[in-house]
Amino acid sequence: MENQTLFSLVLETPAASPEAAHRHFSNKLAVETDVADVRNDLQRGVDSFVLIDVRSSKAYEECHIPGAIHLSSDQINETSTSSFSKEKVIVVYCWGPACNGGTKGAARLAALGFQVKEMIGGIEYWRKEESGIVTMNKGED
Repeated sequence: MENQTLFSLVLETPAASPEAAHRHFSNKLAVETDVADVRNDLQRGVDSFVLIDVRSSKAYEECHIPGAIHLSSDQINETSTSSFSKEKVIVVYCWGPACNGGTKGAARLAALGFQVKEMIGGIEYWRKEESGIVTMNKGED
């Protein structure tokens, strides 16, 4: 029996060149951050960014990340952001991976001239990391 090469769904589309991959992932990091990095910075007292919860007022009142201010994504405009410094990066978050409120908020803030990153995972992953669920496999291959 001859050796057959099995079809690969992973390799059906060829991988990008290392240069293109580096550019892509660097661009992605320029607009995203994660729960662990935000938590680490907050714990160390880093104050070089503003954290904004873009969920509803009710959701914010029920739970939010300590230090986060509330501004619903649909309320982001020139008036509601007039007191924000354009010198500080704004980090936005919403519920979690299935919510695009953070993306909408980030897009609106960027359109207003702010430097912005979306915290991927949102409050869902913040709470998971807080309880230790997310950290179970950290550092393991």
